[in-house]
Parts: sequence; C-alpha cells; structure tokens
Amino acid sequence: MGRHFNPAEVWAPNGRAFNQGVIQPEGYVVHVTGQVAWDADSVVVGVGDAAVQLRKSFENVQAILAEPGGRLTDVVSMTIYFLDRADLPAIQRVRAEFFPAATAPASILIQVPGLVVPELLVEVVPIAVIPPDRFREPA
Repeated sequence: MGRHFNPAEVWAPNGRAFNQGVIQPEGYVVHVTGQVAWDADSVVVGVGDAAVQLRKSFENVQAILAEPGGRLTDVVSMTIYFLDRADLPAIQRVRAEFFPAATAPASILIQVPGLVVPELLVEVVPIAVIPPDRFREPA
C-alpha cells in the first residue's frame, strides 16, 4: 500500500474517498483497462443506475487485480469517467464503500458526453501496485 498524504496548503478531501497524493510503493505496477458495468457475457448491469454500475465496475477491478495477487488497497491512482453530474453523490458514496478515505487512491473524475455503449454511465481506470510478496504471475 502506498503512503497517502494531503498537504495542509491544498484543498482538503473532507472525508471523500481520495487523497491528494499517493507515493507509489515498491512492487509490480498493474495498469487496468477501463472497467464498466459489463458482466462476464458483456451485458450491462444496472442500466440507468450509476451506483449499481460503479459497484459492478469495482467488482470487475477486484477480479482483475486478484489474478496476480492484488487487492483494491493496492490501487494508487484512479480515473472515473461519468456522464451525468447528478450522479456524483452516488459515485462518491460507492467509491467510499470500496476505498476508505484514509487509504484511497489519488483520483480524478471526468465528465464525458458518452461511453462505448449508450447504457453505460461510468467507467473506472485504476493503476495498482502489488507488493512483491503477494505478486504471482497471472494464468
């Protein structure tokens, strides 16, 4: 897990699930393809519900990171693309379920006009660093 910090001279996260800076620890860097609310058959989960979609996206990230021995706590940086500003409270709430504020990654939210298919409302792009003692070659 990286070292998380929030300098007093910069605006504060105020309990939101991100930190201003995360020092990358030693380990294996894993760049994860943007994850959306697709199930294993590429069917959109939670059509019309950004919270359900973000939850499914994070579950996909968990599954991807688990393959080489990673965990969500290994995420050091994350970009979330979203369509509707009205979904921000739900996005922040779900992000906090998966990433406690004290150890949350550096993060950016970007509003976009659309994603790969019209039913998708959010997309998550994380970068994780898996410690050498937990890392294993993926199958």
